Amino acid sequence: MQTPVKHIAHFDLDSFFVAVEILLDPSLKGKPVIVGGSAERGVVSTCSYEARKFGVHSAMPMRKAMQLCPQAIVLRGQGSEYSKYSRLVTEIIAQKVPLFEKASIDEFYCDLTGMDKFFGVSKYTQELRNTIIKETGLPISCGLSTAKFISKIATNEAKPNGFLEVPPGKETAFLWPLSIDKVNGVGAQTSVQLKKMNIHTIKDIALTPVEVLEKRLGAWGRSLWNKSQGIGSAEITTDWEQKSMSRENTFHDNLTDITTLHSELVRLTEKVAYDLRSDEKLSGCLALKIRYSDFETITRQEVISYTSLDDLLIKKAKDIFAKAYEKGRPIRLLGVRLSHLIPFTVQMELFNNNAEKLNLYKAVDDIKNKFGNKAVKKAVTVKTKKDSEPPSKGSS
Repeated sequence: MQTPVKHIAHFDLDSFFVAVEILLDPSLKGKPVIVGGSAERGVVSTCSYEARKFGVHSAMPMRKAMQLCPQAIVLRGQGSEYSKYSRLVTEIIAQKVPLFEKASIDEFYCDLTGMDKFFGVSKYTQELRNTIIKETGLPISCGLSTAKFISKIATNEAKPNGFLEVPPGKETAFLWPLSIDKVNGVGAQTSVQLKKMNIHTIKDIALTPVEVLEKRLGAWGRSLWNKSQGIGSAEITTDWEQKSMSRENTFHDNLTDITTLHSELVRLTEKVAYDLRSDEKLSGCLALKIRYSDFETITRQEVISYTSLDDLLIKKAKDIFAKAYEKGRPIRLLGVRLSHLIPFTVQMELFNNNAEKLNLYKAVDDIKNKFGNKAVKKAVTVKTKKDSEPPSKGSS
């Protein structure tokens, strides 16, 4: 039985944070806009195409960006609005596509294999893109091919706000003329190495013996060669929403004291937030688990703006606890779980609307990594006991 041809669509919201800001304030349209830190500090999270004409790009220091484009309008960003619109796009895709992967807050892969029997994959993909634009007002680009990496490259070539299809059998015809830096993962260092080998295009990679690439670049060399032949993964990760990280504690004595329970809640949330940042993820949902002395267990969860910051997660955990806890009833176990996990990217460096705070947490994480988790503690947690159960990661 012949294996069906894969059809993988990649959707990427164009200059997502800026696009949302324009929806909220249409007067920004057509102007050089930068979402990031202040004009003096931080890095560019994203910028409008008008700002890009001056050489501004994501991850650029704000000071340099302002030198290149002094007339730019600088915005610190609105995380809750970005979360809202990201979820709106996710809901539209979930209603229209059988298998999809949310690769980041503004990026999606969709497996449309087999849908050509009923709709015509190219037509269906373009209709889905038009639906997203119509229902959200956001510009979105899309690539369609037989592999994830090819679709991503096609999307980048289709920007801004376009669609590009690479039909089955035309992969190398599309890829070979492109420069090596078009391949995701080929950074400055790899680019320098390849150019020293007189490799400048993807075709040059394809014509280089794979053994030579492996000798110079290791396993990445073979991966690059496979990509140059149009060979890539079409596997869609559908469990991004279900994956979770959690911390919980079963108490030696049942607790009713609110101060002590709040202290434990802070400690658990701080620990799972540390796990989150260590795994370079953001969470979009927080769940609280309470087991009473009679073993009745309740779980309450709420959607949150994507974040990895202790204070925002602790505030939400306390809010849920205040609504869920039956005051005075003895508690045997408390647990905090974070789910709806998405990768943390450079563009999200300022997503939490406070770069200094995020950098502070990262600095504390570094201290813990070097000297152990007990090296730095919040004052409210100093007197609490250690976990009696090990931390859990994964589905729960």
